[in-house]
Amino acid sequence: MAEQLRGEELVALVQRVFQPRPDEPGLAVLVDLPDEWVPDEAAWRERREIAAAWAGELAARRDELGFDTHLVLYRNVRTNNGDLPASAWIHRGGPLPLTADALDPAQQVPFPMIYTGHSILIAPTEFSATAPLKVAARKYPIRAATMPGFSADMIPALRLDYQEVNRRVGILKDLLDRAEGADIRFRHAGGETSLHLDLRYRTAHASGGLLPANGVAGNLPSGEAYIVPYEGEREGEPSRSAGLLPVQLGDEIVTYRIENNRAAEVLPGGPVAAAEAELLQREPAYGNLAELGLGVLAAFGVTPIGEVLLDEKLGLHIAFGRSDHFGGQVAPRHFSGPEAVVHIDRVYVPGTQPAIQVPAVDLVMADGSVLPLMRDGEYVVGFGG
Repeated sequence: MAEQLRGEELVALVQRVFQPRPDEPGLAVLVDLPDEWVPDEAAWRERREIAAAWAGELAARRDELGFDTHLVLYRNVRTNNGDLPASAWIHRGGPLPLTADALDPAQQVPFPMIYTGHSILIAPTEFSATAPLKVAARKYPIRAATMPGFSADMIPALRLDYQEVNRRVGILKDLLDRAEGADIRFRHAGGETSLHLDLRYRTAHASGGLLPANGVAGNLPSGEAYIVPYEGEREGEPSRSAGLLPVQLGDEIVTYRIENNRAAEVLPGGPVAAAEAELLQREPAYGNLAELGLGVLAAFGVTPIGEVLLDEKLGLHIAFGRSDHFGGQVAPRHFSGPEAVVHIDRVYVPGTQPAIQVPAVDLVMADGSVLPLMRDGEYVVGFGG
C-alpha cells in the first residue's frame, strides 16, 4: 500500500510548516485539472486524489486548526511556472471533475478571492505553481507550499526534522550571500568542463521547509538554498557567468556554451543536442541560467525518485529559464507565449545524471578567497550542530 499521511500527521505538518496564527482566514489545497490540450495520466489523477483526501481530512479537523480548509480547482496552464488562470473553482463536495471542461463557468471565482480568503496554500499540482505563487505572495497576504509532481513516494520526506533542515539551508544561504561567484567542475566521458556563475548583486533564498510568515512561497518537501546568477542587466556590466555546462538528457550528454549567463549555443552532438539547439533558437529565454541551487536532503537519507520537486533538494542543481520569481530578470513576457514559459532544473546527483560527475564546487568570496563547498558531490563545508 502506498504511503499515506494520517489526519493527525496532516495537522502536525500544517502546524509545523506554517505555524498558523489565530487570525488565519483559511487554507486552500490547490490542484490543476487536465483538459483537451493536456490529457490526464495516472500519476496526475493519483495526485488529485491525494489532494482531495488531504483537504477533506483538514476540513474535518477545523477545531484543531482554527480555520476552514477548501479544495480549489483550476484549469492547468500547460507549462511549469506559467501564470495561473484568472479564475478558479472551490470544490463543494462530491466526485472530482475529470477534466477542467466539466467545471461550471457560473461557479468560477477570481483567483484574487482565493488569496484573500485563504492565507495558507498547499499546491500539489501537475504543473509547478511556484513562480506565480511567489509573485502573488508579494501582493497578497499569503504563504504557499508548492508541491509540483508530488507523489506518495515523497511522503517520508514530509516527516523529516525540518528544524535541522532549515538550519543547514540557512548556513548555505549565508555563504551564497557572501559569495561573488561559484566555480563548478564537471566530468563525463567527453572529458572535463568548467562553469563560472556570477553571483554578484544578488541575495540568496532559503527554502528550509518552514513558512511561518506571509509573503513567501516555497517547495515542500524542501531543503535548499538557491540564488539567481547575475544576468547582466546593469548597463555596462555584463554577467561573468561563462563556461561549458553539460546536462545528461536520456543517454546523451548535451553541452551548452554559456556567455553572459545565457546558453549562447549547444555544441554539436546527437539528436537531443540538435533538438535543444532548435529550442534555444526558438526560445532564447530558455537559455537563461536562472538558478544555482544547493540541496541538503541527501544527508538525511533521501534518495532520488525521478521527480524534480524532491530530487533537486538532494544536492547541486542548475536551472534554465524564468527567474523573476526568484528576484531575477527573465519573466513570462520574454517567452513566445504562456505555454513556452519554463523554469527547469537540472539536478547533479548520481541518481538523476549518472553519466556526469561534479568533482568540485568552490565559492569565490568578496575578498577573492576561494571556499571549497563540495567535493565529489558531497559538502565539505562544515554544518556543525
